[in-house]
Amino acid sequence: MKIYNTITRQKEEFIPLEPNKVKMYVCGPTVYNFFHIGNARPFLMFDAFRRYLEYRGYDVTYVQNFTDVDDKIINKAIEEDVDAMEVSRRFIDEYFKDADALGIKRADVHPKVSEHIGNIIKIVKTLEQKGYAYEVDGDVYFDVKAFEAYGKLSGQDIEELELGARIQVNDIKKNPTDFALWKKKKEGEIAWQSPWGEGRPGWHIECSAMINKHLGKTIDIHAGGKDLVFPHHENEVAQSEAYTGKTLANYWMHNGYINIENKKMSKSEGNFFTVREILEQYDSEVVRFFLLSVHYRHPVNFSRELVQSAASGLERIYTARDNMIHLMNTAVEMITEEEKALIEGYQKHKSKFIEALDDDFNTADGIAAIFELVRDLNKDTNETSSRQFILESMDLLNELTGVLGILTKENNALSDTLQALIDERQEARKNKDFEKADALRQALLDQGIVIEDTPTGVKWSYKR
Repeated sequence: MKIYNTITRQKEEFIPLEPNKVKMYVCGPTVYNFFHIGNARPFLMFDAFRRYLEYRGYDVTYVQNFTDVDDKIINKAIEEDVDAMEVSRRFIDEYFKDADALGIKRADVHPKVSEHIGNIIKIVKTLEQKGYAYEVDGDVYFDVKAFEAYGKLSGQDIEELELGARIQVNDIKKNPTDFALWKKKKEGEIAWQSPWGEGRPGWHIECSAMINKHLGKTIDIHAGGKDLVFPHHENEVAQSEAYTGKTLANYWMHNGYINIENKKMSKSEGNFFTVREILEQYDSEVVRFFLLSVHYRHPVNFSRELVQSAASGLERIYTARDNMIHLMNTAVEMITEEEKALIEGYQKHKSKFIEALDDDFNTADGIAAIFELVRDLNKDTNETSSRQFILESMDLLNELTGVLGILTKENNALSDTLQALIDERQEARKNKDFEKADALRQALLDQGIVIEDTPTGVKWSYKR
């Protein structure tokens, strides 16, 4: 398996710290509002990557944080005249609702900043003692010039950064690029007692503390959106490695941006959408499939036409699966030698799928391999197919789609009420009451059930 490593700017063979074990950290949301479609991409893509690592036999420890102490949360709390922790708790609950809808698995640990204040203070105090940090009137800053390797992740030149920042130099800092590790309390803000007085953590230090506590000094993979490379992840590298003297992460993965209708997503453009808003218009699995259909490092253009195209593609996969379920009604018991050969031949699609995902998690080519399998399944399965052939074919399709977290809706059982409507429609057709049959078809469609009349009987599927 090869991964494009941001810090080396090339694909590298993935070799974990321990055989068959992976320590992975993904930056999570700042919980002051519903998360938007741009946030959703790293959450979803690295969820899928975690699934693939597990599929390939790795024991993955997956950590994704919640930033529940932040200026935006404090401002939201002041605006609503409530406690800042109440705001964060509410939007953590809302995060899980939307993440669950997108099929994003829960992390092994979802640490919060507010639960790690002691860890953060310990790290900041140690950095101060080692000469990497300094206090100015209750604020504590990281001295970037004290860390010689600053800029190695993003490729930034510290002198150029300082030149660009000179017009905004804060006189209390040694260098314009120094960043806050601890912030002195301001009126109305949430705060904790520390060696420097009451205050709260800076943004970057939280991830270093959580990684250190839950995963150790060095991890295998650190991931997040491309927008986090600088300054967030760059600052994480500096403070973590200054604190431990060890490499923070051996592999850095960053996903590309999302544009809306070929424009950068922003509130000023009026094209800023939360996942909650998106899911009011589109099926959640279609959104997941759409995001997976593009390589994670490439930019994505989110448009109605492209999402509809993804819906059609997902429908093709479901139709192949549903057709096989339907054909079980007429399947014969004895598998033929020809069918055995077909099953063996389908392994080429599995090999292509694995080859694609082993190459820097290329889900676009992986999905192409699934479509090739679907094409063969549609061609090879019919009313004369054996039960074993159909089951083994479905097992392979479910295996590959399961890696990506798609094809999750069941199609082998209906509620008694819906089944009664289908039976009633069949009776109406038998009595040539086509007006009633059409009305019942529409009633089923209104409840998300698509009816198709075939030579072997009525077939139903979920509307997607």
